[in-house]
Amino acid sequence: MPRPADVIHLSRTEIPTRWYNLAADLPTPPPLHPGTRQPATAQDMSAIFPDNIIEQEMSTERWIDIPEEVLDAYAIWRPTPLFRARRLEAALGTTARIYYKYEGVSPAGSHKTNTAVPQAYYNKQAGVKRMTTETGAGQWGAALSFACQRYGLGCTVYMVRVSYEGKPYRRTMMNMWGGEVFASPTDRTKAGRHIRERMPDTLGSLGIAISEAVEDAVSSEDTKYGLGSVLNHVMLHQSVIGQETQKQLESIGEKADVLVGCVGGGSNFAGLTFPFLADKISGKDKDLRVVAVEPSACPTITRGRYEYDFGDTEGLTPLLKMHTLGHDFVPPGIHSGGLRYHGMGPLVSSAVEAGLVEGISVHQLQVFDACKLFLTAEGILPAPESGHAILGAIEEAKRMTAEGRKGAIVFNLSGHGFLDLAAYQSYVGGELVNYDFDTGAPIPS
Repeated sequence: MPRPADVIHLSRTEIPTRWYNLAADLPTPPPLHPGTRQPATAQDMSAIFPDNIIEQEMSTERWIDIPEEVLDAYAIWRPTPLFRARRLEAALGTTARIYYKYEGVSPAGSHKTNTAVPQAYYNKQAGVKRMTTETGAGQWGAALSFACQRYGLGCTVYMVRVSYEGKPYRRTMMNMWGGEVFASPTDRTKAGRHIRERMPDTLGSLGIAISEAVEDAVSSEDTKYGLGSVLNHVMLHQSVIGQETQKQLESIGEKADVLVGCVGGGSNFAGLTFPFLADKISGKDKDLRVVAVEPSACPTITRGRYEYDFGDTEGLTPLLKMHTLGHDFVPPGIHSGGLRYHGMGPLVSSAVEAGLVEGISVHQLQVFDACKLFLTAEGILPAPESGHAILGAIEEAKRMTAEGRKGAIVFNLSGHGFLDLAAYQSYVGGELVNYDFDTGAPIPS
């Protein structure tokens, strides 16, 4: 009998035609107006987002149809492959079956394109001429630059300074798609100037860059803001990942016992896990374990408080009920720039509070060790952010083996690391260090 294939494909006709909305099955506290501290209305958010995006953000409908124009764009890279990591299994000597959903095949090289395309599409439909955004590692900025070019929109990206300097080719990628990129904090905005006065040597943070992008958007009549993670409509768009994964597992008669994803704001984690959480909530798959892996230097779930906080440093956004380290928190300069965010998405936070999701934190040296093992075994260079999911899957596989159990572990490989080679060079050269969360200082090796 032939061995099942190591890669599970779907046909183009099997791209999901609807997005799944976890807000229908997991009620989440509403955002609050920053001034009145009352639930924010659609009008309150209209200066930042177009009405069609606000409608999705506030929706509690379980399924939302994907427009044909968006499906046409998705077909450039979707459906994405699901791999059986047999060589990784062999390297670990594990009893577990390990699978990974690979989102690095998109034009921008990550899962971020799944929401960049619909956001640009809806902004175009609303008559917007330009979008502003922030980006950490540059994956989101690249994805939105690609999407804005596709729909004829201008794109302004505020890139966190530590990544702007450390990942120069990501900004080149954005420039090639017509995006203009600035190292945040800048002197272009009041928020940026304020931060530079207070912290002239700051590495920057996603919270700071969000403040700048929001201020830029609300200061221009034809401009709106786009966010790459955290908010409900972003999680909604990413649900194509999990829906495809469910079909792929079903096609080979497999069932996931453990799902693993990295978390910063929560978008790629939500994309994989939220469609499965629907079954966990309903009791159809109550034994499924869902594990969120975050950096120990920015441990939002494991060390943060669950309370209302601003999504940005300067307090320009609505207040969100989430796990937060405080909106003025500036994480150490770890190489996983996409995970350097002070807060966790409200829906992910609600899932943690409901006991549906477990959070763990890991240090970056161990993450890069896992990336090296994965590269050696599977031949793919992962983004450092995705390395957190790899490490989480490895630890789960070791646990299964130690307990004499068999089962299927599925993780989301949310992007490739081709433009993260400076980080890998630091790792190979022995220059990479771990950071202590409480002090922000390097931990002696």
